[in-house]
Amino acid sequence: MMEVRERRGASTSAAVGGGGGVVVVRRGTAVAAAELEGFLVDACLDEDETSLAPPGTPEEERVDELSLPARAAEQAEHLVRKVLEEAEQAEQLVRKVWEEAWKVCHFSSLPQWLQDNDFLHRGHRPPLPSFSACFRSIFRIHTETGNIWTHLLGCLAFVGMAAYFLTRPSAEIQWQEKVVFASFFAGAIMCMGMSFTFHTVSCHSEKVGKLFSKLDYCGIALLIIGSFVPWLYYGFYCDTQPKLIYLTVVIVLGVAAVVVSLWDKFGEPRYRPLRAGVFMGFGLSGVVPALHYLIAEGFLSAVYEASFGWLCLMGALYIVGALFYALRVPERWFPGKCDILFHSHQIFHILVIAAALVHYHGITEMAMKRLTMGECHDD
Repeated sequence: MMEVRERRGASTSAAVGGGGGVVVVRRGTAVAAAELEGFLVDACLDEDETSLAPPGTPEEERVDELSLPARAAEQAEHLVRKVLEEAEQAEQLVRKVWEEAWKVCHFSSLPQWLQDNDFLHRGHRPPLPSFSACFRSIFRIHTETGNIWTHLLGCLAFVGMAAYFLTRPSAEIQWQEKVVFASFFAGAIMCMGMSFTFHTVSCHSEKVGKLFSKLDYCGIALLIIGSFVPWLYYGFYCDTQPKLIYLTVVIVLGVAAVVVSLWDKFGEPRYRPLRAGVFMGFGLSGVVPALHYLIAEGFLSAVYEASFGWLCLMGALYIVGALFYALRVPERWFPGKCDILFHSHQIFHILVIAAALVHYHGITEMAMKRLTMGECHDD
């Protein structure tokens, strides 16, 4: 027999014997059982709370841990963006310094797309890949300086002449005359404007150079069309049918010249004679209406009423200019001696301006004489 006694009335006795077991519960058993049950319940509750809570980490800290990769990626992106901005600023600074400090170079140092005239040896602009640098180069000395300024000044001169002519009151110049002369002014301004722009930005890039080269050739075609209109209008003032026929032919030929000008290979140096031939042929097409007038009205009328002398002088100036351009003289005869001044393209520009001024004088006289003759009369 075994006995277990607890003091203060909390003891318990248990006896085991024979083939069975007898448990004797004495006074205080209920109290002990209740205390034990309470201890076990508290232990279970503590264990449950411990298993539900994060393993030693508050909820806020767990969220912070989860956001660390996102914040690291954001900081890396910000750093990359800052590096790119600084690199771009450095590139702009280098480009600005280069644009301000560029020097003219030899023909052999130019990229192929800038090698246009091998008889001009020195003084060429290097590629300037910004429009601001190209336009600032207007005030520098190089092979294109003369080409730029000749047609820039010519363009401004014709803008001033057009503004004066077209703003005259109707009592002095009727609106019909303004429309007719406006075609000539528009052709001259667009030709010289596109020309000086091309020579200014031709060194920007190959793509830009080709684009403005095409516009330059289109401007020449527009000048020829604009020059035809006043002479045909006043020359066949009372002959509507031939006037309309010749104007139509001129416009068709002009459109054809523009289309040819848009051909990519048309602007290549090896096709320089072809370019000169196209525009010379277009201009010489005016011989047909001139001969028509000469046969129909007689030599004296052609000279005194149709400004035939001025017309011939204009044609001669254009032809001579085109020959200078195509043959590349005088630099062909003096290689490296006409790099900055007096090379063929500058002479061509000057002769174009002179021809346009001569033509303006001729059509002005022609218009004044035609309008003083009064209305047309049917024979």
